[in-house]
Amino acid sequence: MANNLSNSLILIVSYFFLQIFLLNVDAKVTSIIVFGDSSVDAGNNNYIPTVLKSNFKPYGRDFEGGKPTGRFSNGRIPTDFISEAFGVKETVPAYLDPAYNIRDFATGVCFASAGTGYDNFTSQILNVTPLWKELEQYEEYQMRLKGYLGTNKAEEILTEALYIISIGTNDFLENYYALPNRQLRYTIEEYQNFLTGIARNFITRIYELGARKISLTGLPPMGCLPLERTTNLISGRKCIQKYNKVAKDFNKKLRALVSTLNNELSGIHLVFSNPYDMFYEIIQNPESFGFENVAFACCGTGTFEMSYLCDEYNPFTCRDANKYVFWDSFHPSEKTNAILAAHAVTTTLSVFI
Repeated sequence: MANNLSNSLILIVSYFFLQIFLLNVDAKVTSIIVFGDSSVDAGNNNYIPTVLKSNFKPYGRDFEGGKPTGRFSNGRIPTDFISEAFGVKETVPAYLDPAYNIRDFATGVCFASAGTGYDNFTSQILNVTPLWKELEQYEEYQMRLKGYLGTNKAEEILTEALYIISIGTNDFLENYYALPNRQLRYTIEEYQNFLTGIARNFITRIYELGARKISLTGLPPMGCLPLERTTNLISGRKCIQKYNKVAKDFNKKLRALVSTLNNELSGIHLVFSNPYDMFYEIIQNPESFGFENVAFACCGTGTFEMSYLCDEYNPFTCRDANKYVFWDSFHPSEKTNAILAAHAVTTTLSVFI
């Protein structure tokens, strides 16, 4: 326990020292450009016709001004902390948010859509933005940026930007294991290979469009999400290790993909950012990180509430989200997001400093 506490304190302290350091050097990262799902959606789902939204209280209650932005958290999400750590800005705005313009997006923009996945069928389940549409929006953004800054300056920013891709959990939990379509067509390993192929094509395409610094994020221990634990009554709401194994196996495939593309694509600097081990350590030893609750989320009863089931009228929502690893049944609290971001910055992403 003492060693775990020491490690977590070192991690958190190193994160803040890194912030101070980065603010006093010429940052090599000019912008943060984000693709993915609810783990990094800054509010794009607010502006599309889907039921999967979080632009209402108590979401965002610990965000600046207590504003529910559409982030699936009580506060900021990992990409916000990463952007701040690199000295870019404190939050990365959603591309579809009309409150922001191309001037704001020049230093960071988020195309992520909660509920989406690599698989197009995943995005259809809740009528959210598919990954190919995120790519189309990015191409539109490139044209707007060139119109705003001129081609040369825009291309310089796009080349020096850090591209973060965080996606995949929904493909398994909301698609493969929840519906029969993909299970009838693929074994789990075949489905993982199918998704890996899509990831390969996506990374290759943004590389062709000028991306050079790219972070591909792996899956978390998805069998430990409160929503999954709730369904595991026979084992006393323990983590579903079957799902965790799938996450680890898929992460190995993504890591291998990163190695392959680094050899194939000249000039690319692609890294694999794996949240699994750090997240699992938090879940296994929550007290070491200052948490009191891990099996249940802060919002509602902490078992199944997410999106509209997690609203300001739910009488069970906790008072202090910092004591909880999870904010709702599917998403980490702001404190957990900060720890995971710190781990990414001080390990995998440190090569971009």
